[in-house]
Amino acid sequence: MGKEIKNISMIGTGYLGKQIIEKSLLYNYSIKAFDIDKADLDEFTDKMKRLIKDKGLKSNISQHYTIEEAVKDADLIIEAIPEKLELKREIFPKIDEAAPPHAIIATNSSSIPISKIEDVVKRRDKVLNIHFYDLFTMPLADIMRGTQTSEETFEKGKKWLESIEIIPLEVKKECYGFVLNRIWRAIKKDCLKIWAGGYADFKTVDKAWTTFCQFFIKNELGPFQFMDRIGLDVVYDIEMSYFKNSSNLDDKPPDSLKELVERGDKGVKTGKGFYNYNSK
Repeated sequence: MGKEIKNISMIGTGYLGKQIIEKSLLYNYSIKAFDIDKADLDEFTDKMKRLIKDKGLKSNISQHYTIEEAVKDADLIIEAIPEKLELKREIFPKIDEAAPPHAIIATNSSSIPISKIEDVVKRRDKVLNIHFYDLFTMPLADIMRGTQTSEETFEKGKKWLESIEIIPLEVKKECYGFVLNRIWRAIKKDCLKIWAGGYADFKTVDKAWTTFCQFFIKNELGPFQFMDRIGLDVVYDIEMSYFKNSSNLDDKPPDSLKELVERGDKGVKTGKGFYNYNSK
C-alpha cells in the first residue's frame, strides 16, 4: 500500500491542531509543526518535548517557520488553519509544491469539503477530509474522499486514525456536515424550533434529551438499532404521518425504508431490519 505513515506535518497549531499533535506523539509519530504565531508555536513545542521526555516516548517534534521546511519529509500533512475557503485554497498549492510526491494532504475543516479545494493541487488522488472532534473526550473523526481520492489514500487515512485510537466515521459520498455534525444539526434544528415556537421551554427540551440519552447509553443502542426495536413498519407509518401533516418533502420517509418494510424486514420482530437478528 505504498509508503507507511511515520512522519506527520501539522499546518496550524490552534486548539485542534495541538490536540492532533499531542495524540500523535503519544503513539510515537514524528511531528513537524508550522504556525504563523511563532511565539505560541515555540511554547507549545517546548511543552510537547517535555511530554515526550516525561513519558519516555519514541516520538519527536520540531517547530518550523516555513511551510516548505515543515512538509518536506512528510507522509501525512494535516491542515488546520482558520475555516476560510480562500485561505485553504491559498495554502494547499504551497503544501503540494513542497511535499514529497507520496504525501497525503488532509484538511481538518468542519464544513468545507475537499472537493472545494482539490483543483488547486496536482495530487488530487492524495487529498481528503479528516475532521476531528475533541480528541481526548470524543475519539471520533469523519473521513471523506474528494472526487479523485484514491482508495489507497482513503485506506491509509483510516489506518492512521485507528493507529492513534480514533474511530474513523467513513463518509461514503460527499455530505455537508459529514456524519456526527449532520446528526447534531438535525437535533439542534428541531430543538430550536420547539423552543422558539413556544411548544416547550428549553429546560424541558434538555430534560427530555438527557433522559432519552441515558436510555440509549444504558442499552447501548444507536438510532438504527432503536428503530429496529420499534419496528420499521411503525417507524415508516410515524414518518408518513409527519409528512401528511406538513406536506413537506423533507418529512417524507425515504423509499429505501419503504422497501425494507415491503420486503418483510421490519426489525427485531421479524428477525431482520437494518441489522440481522436471526443468528442470535
